[in-house]
Amino acid sequence: MKRELSEKKRYAGAFLILCLLVLVFLVINVCAGSVTISLDDILKTVKGQQTDPTIADIILQIRLPRALAAAILGGGLALSGYLLQTFFHNPIAGPFTLGISSGAKLVVALVMVLFLGSSIQISSMVMIGAAFVGAMLSMGFVLLMARVMDQMSMLIVSGVMIGYICSAVTDFVVTFADDANIVNLHNWSKGSFSGITWENVAIMAAVIFLSFLCVFLMSKSISAFQMGEAYARNMGLDIRKFRAALVLLSSILSACVTAFAGPVSFVGIAVPHLVKNLFHSSRPILMIPASFLGGAVFCLFCDLLARMVFAPTELSISTVTAVFGAPIVILIMIRKKKEKAA
Repeated sequence: MKRELSEKKRYAGAFLILCLLVLVFLVINVCAGSVTISLDDILKTVKGQQTDPTIADIILQIRLPRALAAAILGGGLALSGYLLQTFFHNPIAGPFTLGISSGAKLVVALVMVLFLGSSIQISSMVMIGAAFVGAMLSMGFVLLMARVMDQMSMLIVSGVMIGYICSAVTDFVVTFADDANIVNLHNWSKGSFSGITWENVAIMAAVIFLSFLCVFLMSKSISAFQMGEAYARNMGLDIRKFRAALVLLSSILSACVTAFAGPVSFVGIAVPHLVKNLFHSSRPILMIPASFLGGAVFCLFCDLLARMVFAPTELSISTVTAVFGAPIVILIMIRKKKEKAA
């Protein structure tokens, strides 16, 4: 009884820490920039009492939508990584390493070139749809390779190769585009939360939170699947439908992120492991919301650094996430190697 109470306190404390970090980084992201904004200015703007229209525009039209997008998309990307790690039973599986983000990026870039070249405006849903098609194509290839290859390490290598091929084709398309708007795709193809509008925030929030709800409702099924396929079947789980749901939801999440922010590296791999260490638990009912909150914190922190470290020059978000995420992946592989040796 005391142990259960202690665990509940630890879980509550961990969730409180994550929620506070999300709130703190949201505020810092809105305050920090070329124009420093005070907390008092933010409160006045939210209440509609701001007398300086420039400050109000910076908060409401630029920084707040961007900060919310970083939190929502970061959470979605971390959750996608968690689903892929569950699906493949591999700790370094993620949308970026398996080439899913790159496949989504390629199809979105092709659609944007086609539409912008014809002077046609693209809706957010078209972007998400294009990214989803690209994500599903890449996922299909990864699943095909999974049937052929027994070793998970080779599957990851195949995913990385898919990513490089898709990125090379995307860079080729962007490089030789003539229209000025299409040339600006180069920044998007490197990953960025800039240029987000309130319409974008509303759509990404609807897509990702609906996906989050579906994943959360599957927490018992995920828990059974983690115990092994034989155990899951004995518990009455339809493995084929369950696998299809995991693929579909992880693809939707990664597609939504890629459609609005481009490819963002290592978040889907690193965050679930950081959260698991924080909670000292792998229970899906904890890991699902914790991964989402952890992804939000991670991306808010990385986006702040991307904007501020070399201001006014802005780094791509993938550059910063790779700096912090790649060492975590290396540590995971070293730990896995030691466990096998033991």
